[in-house]
Amino acid sequence: MTDTENTMTTPSGDNKAQAPKFKRMLPLLLLGAGLAVVYSMGWHRFLSFEALQENRDVLDGFVQERGFIAILTFLGLYTVAIAFSIPGGSFLTIAGGFLFGTWFGGSYAVLAATVGSTLVFLAAKFAFRDFFHERAKGYLKKMEAGFHENELSYLLVLRLVPLFPFWLVNLVPAFVGVSLRNYMIATFIGIIPGTFVYASVGNGLDAIFRSGETPDLGIILKPEILMPIMGLALLSLIPVLYKRICKNKQL
Repeated sequence: MTDTENTMTTPSGDNKAQAPKFKRMLPLLLLGAGLAVVYSMGWHRFLSFEALQENRDVLDGFVQERGFIAILTFLGLYTVAIAFSIPGGSFLTIAGGFLFGTWFGGSYAVLAATVGSTLVFLAAKFAFRDFFHERAKGYLKKMEAGFHENELSYLLVLRLVPLFPFWLVNLVPAFVGVSLRNYMIATFIGIIPGTFVYASVGNGLDAIFRSGETPDLGIILKPEILMPIMGLALLSLIPVLYKRICKNKQL
């Protein structure tokens, strides 16, 4: 075979090697493209209390006249917003409480947020799981092993504590190979307290609008609300502490 033939065959081999990588990245690229479209079209501007106040009569009428369609629409929009990592999850939860009440609005938000987060998790895991796993050495390898040993407890802490960005908690578990089952359970349970806090704010939003005020998105950081949530986070770490105590006794 001549040098010219070798040169001609090499690109096709590279292309074949690149094809699987592109397929793995495709779901994440689609989510990124969706986020770009949302911002380029200016649709994210509708996620504001000003827009909600201006259209509250129309939205309330839509919920009253077409309840089931309104619920499906809310679930779909919320899921897409979380999947595309569009900032505004707290606003949508408040909007859900405003439109459907604390309990129904909060329940719809928990369901949609879990589905949307799972889509991001699966896309990131499909794209990057092997990449990070193969390169994890030393401390990172130990951290990954420790996370796997108590992944449900650690995930619950990450979901319960409102100090970690929601989009970041969607991605990091995918990089360390968390199981889909534990991810969904921890996400569903862990976001319940914060979600219903914001949904209750939304339930009283009409009175807030009439007073000319705006909702306090920092309400979840108030001690009377944050401390019980932190207590739940500490309780979720009990299995981790128990395992460590048992290991120390065996040593």
